[in-house]
Amino acid sequence: MGVIAVNDRSVSLLENYEIEVLRSWKGRGAVLCETTQGTLILKEYAGHREKAAFQDALLNMVREKGFKNVESILKNKDQELLTQDQDGTYYILKTCYEGRECNVRDPEECRLAARTLAGFHNAACAQEPFPGACTSRSACDEFEKHNREFRRVRKYLKDRSQKSDFEICLQQSYDYFFNLALQVTEEMRFFQCGAKRERENYFICHGDFQHHNIILSGGEMCLINFEKCACDSPVRDLYLFMRKLLEKSGWAEKTGFDLVNAYDQTRPMEKEEYRQLYYRLAYPEKFWKIVNFYYNSGKAWIPGKNLEKLKKVTDQEPDKQAFLEKFKVRYGLS
Repeated sequence: MGVIAVNDRSVSLLENYEIEVLRSWKGRGAVLCETTQGTLILKEYAGHREKAAFQDALLNMVREKGFKNVESILKNKDQELLTQDQDGTYYILKTCYEGRECNVRDPEECRLAARTLAGFHNAACAQEPFPGACTSRSACDEFEKHNREFRRVRKYLKDRSQKSDFEICLQQSYDYFFNLALQVTEEMRFFQCGAKRERENYFICHGDFQHHNIILSGGEMCLINFEKCACDSPVRDLYLFMRKLLEKSGWAEKTGFDLVNAYDQTRPMEKEEYRQLYYRLAYPEKFWKIVNFYYNSGKAWIPGKNLEKLKKVTDQEPDKQAFLEKFKVRYGLS
């Protein structure tokens, strides 16, 4: 009954908007509703109110620049982006695309997604800082934060007397990936300090560019869920999309270069962006994710799937290094 009550309360929030609801139903973590303005989605909003305003400004800007395939946030009757329920929880009402998620096993769809991302970045570029923009941590700062966590977990593992099969396997590969993380961070910091950009623009990234947030609708790619948008290099979005697809393909050369080429055809990249992409790909982020999940979870029982993921990362490492070497040669980073 509690779930029904929550849903009823969520649906009642729609009365705060100038819309005519024809029917509503529960979606994944949200309420979907059919209205005279099309299908809309009501979701709980966990971020800051200022971030919602930044998100809305970004979406309006890219649409004005001709990139139409992004969701819109609807304001309520009080012209507010967020609506609060009786418990103090904030909700956001957005447009919803009819379609399906990008198929990561379809190379053509993935290339289309890369071109769509490049088109979005072209529209999300400004000549001066964006008002109220959120700025994400630099890649080097991210890496150094991860490296501190690597050190902490290494000491914890070393001091742990009785180890599970997962922990034994983790310790066997730990030094290699930890030293690799330190090396990549040091090299990236060196090149970052000496880098000279050809043009000084300000970009806003989607922040979570993955297949769940790319909807194929009417033959076009549409982007949703901009809650993590922030000022950063466009490489952040491209890297996230590439890494996931490369891991699925076993770091296949064709997969990686096809995505870069598709992106580059719509938004040509600078050499320093290729270098940044290289170092983002080179950093052992997947291994760090496994380590982080292990350290912050219960140690009494470690799921067998964790060991499978760890073995997959170690098994793929030679193929990953082979791809990275070809990447350096192709884009003149040697």
